[in-house]
Amino acid sequence: MLLLQTVAALISYPPAGPLPGWLEREAFLMGTTLRIVAELPDSASGAPTLEPAFDSVRRLEASLSTWREDSDLALLNRSPVGHPRAIPPAVYHLLGEVRRWTERTGGAFDPAVGALVDAWDLRGTGRHPSPEALERARRASGLTRFAWDDPTATVARREAEAWLDSGGFGKGAALRLVRDALRAAGIPRAFADFGGQWLAIGGRSDENPWPVAVAHPARRDKAVAWVGLRDASIATSGQSERSVRVGDTRLGHILDPRTGRPVSAWGSVTVLAQDPLAADVLATALFVLGPAEGLRWAEANDVAALFLVARDGRLERRASRLMRGHLLDDPTSGKE
Repeated sequence: MLLLQTVAALISYPPAGPLPGWLEREAFLMGTTLRIVAELPDSASGAPTLEPAFDSVRRLEASLSTWREDSDLALLNRSPVGHPRAIPPAVYHLLGEVRRWTERTGGAFDPAVGALVDAWDLRGTGRHPSPEALERARRASGLTRFAWDDPTATVARREAEAWLDSGGFGKGAALRLVRDALRAAGIPRAFADFGGQWLAIGGRSDENPWPVAVAHPARRDKAVAWVGLRDASIATSGQSERSVRVGDTRLGHILDPRTGRPVSAWGSVTVLAQDPLAADVLATALFVLGPAEGLRWAEANDVAALFLVARDGRLERRASRLMRGHLLDDPTSGKE
């Protein structure tokens, strides 16, 4: 995910501390920082008001992390081939949602790309796999390399090299839990930044949404578009944030599950959706589809998406019909 510029300066958020009646907390979770700023229903309620939101993410990380050996997903990824493994109901339900997104996007989004991650060594120093190695990894990739049994909530691997990576949906699933926890606590307004994916509860005011800046695909410190966010989440995908260099080639971390190869660094795509999981998944899927096919898919499926396309030294903005209604003028223009 590309970093979405903080809205702190836009709401005159004081650098030394939160606004009166607001609370800010952050924690390192899922390999990045989750920061929540919330307007408290009662300023005396203090820090415990936000703890359920952070606790919900900690529990999800314990289930989905593929960087620790004891998570439900990690245990599944190491389970013997052909042996069904019971999955906790909440995790199985989430994976069911992920399976439906894979079907809906025609495989442009598919978390079962672990064999391809290994083939390209994207968690290491990177490499160019041989054609034979790439073909083996492709045969071990995709959700069809797992046997799903809904009545028993069990999953069995069909290939020894197959494994699921939660990187394309984990933060979205976590922010959905954050949203539910904050609403249950009676929080009237809040925003959360989770490693570049944003969540808003309410707006900046009753009249105005939160203004969120979308960074230039190659220059994360430069805002090139602004999106209004209210009771929704926004996620951006591109190849500039995470990559490895192999010789003269830079390999991005987003793979096309259909070809098994890293997606070219054509720019970025930003998706706004009420469901944070949908925003997370679709930002990846539309980036894989590319600006032309991705925009057609977004229009056909009523998705708010903004494509920033680098072409001949210029940056083209292409917004779907639903996204055009959320684009804002630069709220910092005219400020000293």
